[in-house]
Amino acid sequence: MRVSTRTAAATVFSVATLLAGPSLAAPVGPLLSHQAALALDGSATAWILTSTALVLLMTLPGLALFYGGMVRRKNIIATIAHSTAALAIVTVLWFIAGYSLSFGTGPASINGFIGGFEALLLNGVRIDTAHSLAPALPEMLWIAYQLTFAIITPALIAGAFAERMKFSASLLFFGLWHLIVYAPICHQVWGGGYLGSMGVLDFAGGAVVHVNAGVAGLVCALVLGPRHGFGRDNMAPGNLAYTAIGTGLLLVGWLGFNAGSAWAADGIAAAAAFNTILAAAAAALGWMIVEWIDHRRPTLLGLLSGLVGGLVGITPAAGFVDPKGAFLIGAISGPACYAGAVWLKRALKYDDSLDAFGVHGVGGIVGALLTGVFTTTAINPVAEGATILKQAIGLVAVIAWSGIGTFVVLMVCKYTTGLRVTKEQEIEGLDYTQHGETIHP
Repeated sequence: MRVSTRTAAATVFSVATLLAGPSLAAPVGPLLSHQAALALDGSATAWILTSTALVLLMTLPGLALFYGGMVRRKNIIATIAHSTAALAIVTVLWFIAGYSLSFGTGPASINGFIGGFEALLLNGVRIDTAHSLAPALPEMLWIAYQLTFAIITPALIAGAFAERMKFSASLLFFGLWHLIVYAPICHQVWGGGYLGSMGVLDFAGGAVVHVNAGVAGLVCALVLGPRHGFGRDNMAPGNLAYTAIGTGLLLVGWLGFNAGSAWAADGIAAAAAFNTILAAAAAALGWMIVEWIDHRRPTLLGLLSGLVGGLVGITPAAGFVDPKGAFLIGAISGPACYAGAVWLKRALKYDDSLDAFGVHGVGGIVGALLTGVFTTTAINPVAEGATILKQAIGLVAVIAWSGIGTFVVLMVCKYTTGLRVTKEQEIEGLDYTQHGETIHP
């Protein structure tokens, strides 16, 4: 008797399923302190899977090209390498300890400041578990989505020390900073720590990502000192086309960053998505107007920088405000970021190479404060009770932890790997002296 191919395949599949049953169906077991049993929402899961890809796109290639185009030609490869290295280092550390410290539950005496060690190496994480903050999402997806935020934050800092930090120092810096600065602040605001508990609002990372990275960047710029020839040599961007492409990728990816932070495919996500685009456009126009008045002409770099400043400004408020609030936040963020990136840097004479503080620090501070002004329960009930005072307290706490922690990490790097390349290496360019590679004409 002849057996059809379809019948044979079905039989083989049934036997394989029976033999592999224990590994295909995860056993239900005890839950860790931060976990809940998974109550799967398919539409939410599909959207956060998409958002994870979008936010990952923001770092590589988005931020890599955005920053890479703004440095001089001899440092493009080295600058792109920073974003790539941050992705690799943070991903491994997130698996080992970063997730547990950020979103795990620690002993009661310290849980307000940092998580615990229950989920080291993701022990106890199964396909049937969820984080208690998002019970409709598989925990592994939650871990992946939050990882993308952890990746881009230290990569943003690299904009402040571009063109002068040793690559070995940047590797050590990224690793230590993730564990000492990012993980505790993430836990304090998002992971069940004291700032979130007191009502500090941060929808998608205004404080956790942008203020945190911006302040760290300012500390890096001050500790390392200016680039050789700063204020004298021509340090114009090497390839603004790269920066424009990177900005476009950041804008698209930011929809996953902000709208994904609703953790569901719902009305709040839709509001966050539109608010993100609107605020970016308003900020780009705001930056352009101020620059046009200040320098008598608008620049492409100014438009791109203003757009990113608006994205930063709306991030803490995206899912809490209506479009009128988003427009005002963007319209204020653009000129504020211009002031931070141009006037403040000029007045204080520090060398924040790619304006990590001027755009991300200033934009994040402005956006976080305005979140306390424009939040409305008509968009999100969580906005109930929001005030500027609460937002300001949260900012002071984040700035202090980030500033002190970053300085400590830099001192460790200084006395181990060393921080700066030599003057001769800096003049020749980091592409060749740090990586043995060059961009040919």
